[in-house]
Amino acid sequence: MEPLAHSANTGGVPQTLADHTRQVAALAAEYASAFGMREAGHTLGLLHDLGKAHPAFQRYLKLASEGGPRPPRGPDHKMAGTLRAGELGYGPFALALQGHHGGLQSPAAIRAWLADEGRARAAREALAGSDALLPELAGLERPAWAAGIRDRLQGEMLLRMLFSALVDADYTDTAAHFASVARLQFPDLATLWERFAARHACFGPPETPVDRMRAEIYNHCLAAAELPPGLFRLAVPTGGGKTLSGMAFALRHAIRHGLERIIVAVPYISITEQTADEYRKALGAEAVIELHSQAEAAQDEEGTLRLAAETWDAPIIVTTTVQLLESLFANRPQRARKIHRLARSVILLDEVQALPVPLLDPILDALKWLASDFGASVVFSTATQPAFDLIPTFQDPALRDIVPEPAHYYTALARVRYEQPGTVGWEALAAEMVECRQAMAVLNTKADAMALLDALEARGQAPLHLSTQLCGKHRHAVIEEIKRRLKACEPCLLVATQVVEAGVDIDFPAVYRAMAPLDSLIQAAGRCNREGRLAEGRVVIFETEEGHMPPGYYRTGTGETRSVLATGVDLNAPDAGRPYYQRLYRDVNTDAEGIQARRRALEYGEVAERFRLIPCATVPVAVTGYGDRDEVLALLERLERGEGSPREHLRRLQPYLVNIYRGQAAALEQQGLLHAVTDGLYRWYGLYDSIRGVTPGTPDAA
Repeated sequence: MEPLAHSANTGGVPQTLADHTRQVAALAAEYASAFGMREAGHTLGLLHDLGKAHPAFQRYLKLASEGGPRPPRGPDHKMAGTLRAGELGYGPFALALQGHHGGLQSPAAIRAWLADEGRARAAREALAGSDALLPELAGLERPAWAAGIRDRLQGEMLLRMLFSALVDADYTDTAAHFASVARLQFPDLATLWERFAARHACFGPPETPVDRMRAEIYNHCLAAAELPPGLFRLAVPTGGGKTLSGMAFALRHAIRHGLERIIVAVPYISITEQTADEYRKALGAEAVIELHSQAEAAQDEEGTLRLAAETWDAPIIVTTTVQLLESLFANRPQRARKIHRLARSVILLDEVQALPVPLLDPILDALKWLASDFGASVVFSTATQPAFDLIPTFQDPALRDIVPEPAHYYTALARVRYEQPGTVGWEALAAEMVECRQAMAVLNTKADAMALLDALEARGQAPLHLSTQLCGKHRHAVIEEIKRRLKACEPCLLVATQVVEAGVDIDFPAVYRAMAPLDSLIQAAGRCNREGRLAEGRVVIFETEEGHMPPGYYRTGTGETRSVLATGVDLNAPDAGRPYYQRLYRDVNTDAEGIQARRRALEYGEVAERFRLIPCATVPVAVTGYGDRDEVLALLERLERGEGSPREHLRRLQPYLVNIYRGQAAALEQQGLLHAVTDGLYRWYGLYDSIRGVTPGTPDAA
């Protein structure tokens, strides 16, 4: 009987090892061809499952196909291909074969793994008949391309991309055998550009000075799209139409240079949803795949949308910066399978000032390699441009401005006046906000936000509140209420944390910002007089009398901001941040986790463990105190009982989730305020306040 790769599917048909191997090799070659590595992808595909030819593994598959009790697995099937790759001179690239199920590890781990005599003997037995099974194995040659690797970090990134191509090919072919899912058909980029341009034309000729400047910025983006792929900077002041102009550049640039997709990454889920909705209006709902922790569980009946989201096999992907970068540095197959799609893509990083400073070295280095070796174009987009050229690993003269001489637009679109009154107490701040009638205060911590809410309520006010203590559905409702009150000229006092500083489209005449890192001050100012309806909005930067400050580089950045503000810097200028970043990059380690050294050593597991954009682990907590309580309770009960699809239940619960730090969760669980529903999901039994959201207090009655 011909050796098998997989047991029988629902139709009773097993998959032969030769068929699976050749199909994976063809797919991996296709995927790797995007970055010039067709031969390497094909070879890894041919080698990846050779160990399944071992007689013991074949007995395991035969018993599995016949049903009955689950038989013990055969010998480790990854060893044979790994040994053969070593004989061919693939060196560290054999890590992709050894890790194609469990994940990329390190050369030291693979040496220890290969030293197991039992495994090695089984691998040699499996290889004994492999050339007869796959005659093309005899023609494999030493990889000539390996001699072109000039840098260890370059090789590290290439291995990641080949690993991604291999595991995506393996998953895709295996899934096709067991439960065929059709590839979703999307409009091509040329069609999407036609839709986009038609919608843009509907706005008509610009009439106001602001509209004329937006049109100029848009035209600059179209002109810059002709430039060769590489690294770009899109510096556009708040209100300059950055979201749509950036997409115009990406579409035209991709079409002009034959790039395959556009991946937009933004720092917060709330912005992801907003950005995806804006693009859907311009491009069509079916053209945009939205991927983040609250959208990735969504799927249609056939699973085609889920497959597109898991593989990024779509023309327009909107995701979070966390999803993009943690996938790029992941070592697990499921997380890494999509990253080969970054090759020959336009990667539009929005709000890049939000990238964590202690991780800038590995982030910028990886993006640089994607542009230089994998045909990607990377766009650094924000109204508050960091001075990345000050970082030694990224002093790249090839970083080009999409909008030439952006200073002109910053001056023309300056709509606020900055004030610095010094130290202010909560009572005094509350009194001043009440006088304004419409004002927003942005604080550094949730504890400070609660203190100001108390002070406002003590004055008989009905303030609104935005922070991560509110579930997503509640935050969305608050934003809509803010817009309604502002439009109706009603009193509107908002107390918020940093969650409001990027991508939240609200427009207050006055903004009060507690002293913070300089980029946060400028981002908060972007919510003031946003549409230029006033001659000048007010942004008041104050020191808190009793306030708190997040630790780490946030605190360091705040100290540097005080020093820079003391020099009289103009925060409306496009280069306002440069002296701040000079100080910050000097005083904060931009590779605080030592990731670059571990990348050079090919310690993939350690890199994945250390690379965390959100360093404090959180747990999702479902709240029943907002929205449809009965629906939430029913979903939680189904999850607890194991009824139905957990993935679908979690998707429907997402609007009602709040993230709580793991350390706090343990204490709250002891107090009876949290209860584990499933492994990793909790239910909140404490108070859920209509203004404050999650509030420790007396447990709910039910």
